[in-house]
Amino acid sequence: MRIHLIAIGEKMPAWVQAGFDEYARRLPRECTLVLRELPLATRGKTGDPARWKREEAEAIRAAIPKGAHVVALDVLGKAWDTPELARRLGTWMQECSDVALLVGGPDGLDESLLREAHARWSLSPLTFPHPLVRIVLAEQVYRAWSLLNHHPYHRA
Repeated sequence: MRIHLIAIGEKMPAWVQAGFDEYARRLPRECTLVLRELPLATRGKTGDPARWKREEAEAIRAAIPKGAHVVALDVLGKAWDTPELARRLGTWMQECSDVALLVGGPDGLDESLLREAHARWSLSPLTFPHPLVRIVLAEQVYRAWSLLNHHPYHRA
């Protein structure tokens, strides 16, 4: 199974890529995590955030593998604790060849993507910087995998 982290925003600081890579490389081949960075919609001082989100949604949609199980990251989504994420990861590993985790730009995900997603997941009621979300997601996927596989990394 491949988990595709599809995120709006390019040219992240080196520490972001290093943090993401640290956890992604720990995962086995049967549960790979790949990052797909997409450009922000062109913004101006008098722009239209709804239009920007629609443009970004088109790019995200094009990056989602056909038949993937889609999870939208959304502050209004459901919060999952680690055992719940591990349970879902186990299901995905049995039933899906691709999972797409969607992270929007500064204005969030377009409502159409939220409606189309199979699930909406909130990492926290807090607002995180988008670069940090990539690292948190990678670490949590690794933690969930370690819980499923009785690896000592997760200690509850």
